[in-house]
Amino acid sequence: MGEWIQRVRDAVQRLLEFFKEAWQELKKVHWPTWKETYAATSIVVIVVLIISFFLAIVDFGLTRFVQAVIR
Repeated sequence: MGEWIQRVRDAVQRLLEFFKEAWQELKKVHWPTWKETYAATSIVVIVVLIISFFLAIVDFGLTRFVQAVIR
């Protein structure tokens, strides 16, 4: 029974050490400002729209091509 209690204590100690180290690492992170987040999100949305439009055109063209070949 004593060995089981020691293993639990060791596990709790390791868990506490993990959270302590994780907190220290989170302090080192550069968290973006609202302006940076808005700018990055805007760029992503614009790029996604451009790529979606391009793929829609390619899909439309390939569909027309395959229909022409089949007929």
